[in-house]
Parts: sequence; C-alpha cells; structure tokens
Amino acid sequence: MSDSHPPYGGQPDPNAAWGTPPGSPVGQPLPPGSPIGQPGYPSAFGAPPSPPPYGAPPQKSSKTGLWLGMGIGAALMAVLVACGGTIGFFMFADEDEPSVATGATGSPTESGAPSPGESGAPSAAPPTGEQLNNNAITARNSSDMSAVCEGSPILNAAPYSTAKGAKVYTFANSPERPESWTSKSVGFDKPYYARTNDWASVSIVACLAFEVGSEGEARKCEYDSSGKKATVDYVSARYTLTFYAAKTGEKIGDGGRINAPAVRCPGFISYNKETMKAYAQPDSAALELALEKYTS
Repeated sequence: MSDSHPPYGGQPDPNAAWGTPPGSPVGQPLPPGSPIGQPGYPSAFGAPPSPPPYGAPPQKSSKTGLWLGMGIGAALMAVLVACGGTIGFFMFADEDEPSVATGATGSPTESGAPSPGESGAPSAAPPTGEQLNNNAITARNSSDMSAVCEGSPILNAAPYSTAKGAKVYTFANSPERPESWTSKSVGFDKPYYARTNDWASVSIVACLAFEVGSEGEARKCEYDSSGKKATVDYVSARYTLTFYAAKTGEKIGDGGRINAPAVRCPGFISYNKETMKAYAQPDSAALELALEKYTS
C-alpha cells in the first residue's frame, strides 16, 4: 500500500477526520486530541457541557450576587421570625391555662382575682341548721306551731334529741280546708302532753293529713234546730299521721293511719251548707295510742 500525504505538504489537518458537518454551527475549535463527548468538553454539535467530574472544584460565583442573596435571606428570616413570634403569642393566648399577671409586689397572681388585703371585710360564716330554711318562723303561741305541718320550722321550739319523753303537739287538716290545721288534744294525763302555754317545751309536732279519696259511704243524719230540719251526709275517712322535729321541720317518724269513723251521728255537727256534707273527726283513742307508742 502506498503512503498518504497531506494535500498541502504540512502537518495533518486536525479537522480532516473530525470535520464539522455541513450546516453545523461554528464553534470554537477543539484542542488537539480532545475526544468528542468526554466530560468537560463541548460537543461538536453545540450541546451543553456535561457536569464536571466528582471532586472538581465548583465555579466561583460573583461576590455581588452572594451578598445580595445573603441580604434577601436575612430579610426573609426576619419576616419569618416576626411572624412566628406573633403566631406563637396568639397560640399561647388561646391556651386553656389561666392568664397570670404580676402584682405590685412582683409575685404572680391569677388574673381577675383580688389580691390579699384588697377587701378588709371578713367573710361571713355560712348558715347552718334551721337557718338554711327561709320559711322558718318564730312562734308566739301554741297555734303558731302548726306551721310545721306546712313546712315551716319553729326557730324557738325545743331542740329534738329523742322521741322518748318528748312533748308533742298534734294538728289535723280537713278535706274542705287542706291548708288549715287545727289542734287535736289527746292524752291529758300522758307524759307527751303539753298545755297550750307550754309550747316552748314542745320538740315534736304530729300532723294528721287527710287522705284524698279515702271517703266512705255517707251516713244520713237528721237534725232539727229551732224548727228547721236538715239532713246531713256524715262521711267517714282516713288520716295519715307523721312526726316532725319542731325546730328543724325534719321528718322523724310515721304514725300510720288513723281512721275517722262515722258510725254514729254526733250530737253536735258542723257541716257545709252547699254540699250538706260533714266529715268525721280522727278517732281520739287511736290517736292517743299512736302518740304513746311513739314517745315511749
């Protein structure tokens, strides 16, 4: 084979084997021996350079851009800190923990609470016993003691300690006047009996309450007074006996049921002129036995 020689008699043309294709953009000439496509060298067709190999030093940036970037970052950080502080404050203010303020002495006190010594008035002692009941009254006579059956304690009644040997007042209402209580005196020779002027020694009040719906069949009783005749329906019924402490109004016992029999027409009767009815009174003997049993 014959040797080839350069057409111009000089050194070999570096672009002979790697010439730029027609129509390609003209770029800077490649250094001799630079292989196309190796890292760090531009492509023959104008492609962007490949990233530098690992460990290569980064290109130095402009100091002006660096300081500008640091200034923007610092300003942004200041805004974030300011916003973060405001958000943190409102979040703390929204917590359920009570707010705390510092008083004049520097010690923390709860917000809204008066500091010690702010009010010189001593606190009043809470009411106790019968003082808690606004309906408690002061009795002036024996009939005032009937207020216990209406729910009112007697402030100046004898204190209750035990039923044995206690003095008792008894009151009863009626179906036509359920809120009116009249005295029922029985057992005049018994230890529980108290005279009308000895009301301050009474510690128990016994209440005979009419049982609604307990009426029996009426007994016809004929009366003639001053030439005027009248027929009255005499009605039997039942009562419930309950014991209360006079001073406090507290229920302390049950006496059971007391009948009000209408076996015989009474010699004297009080009746309602509109209904022509009269109700029998509680049996005195049954009431006396109930009081004696409870207080003995």
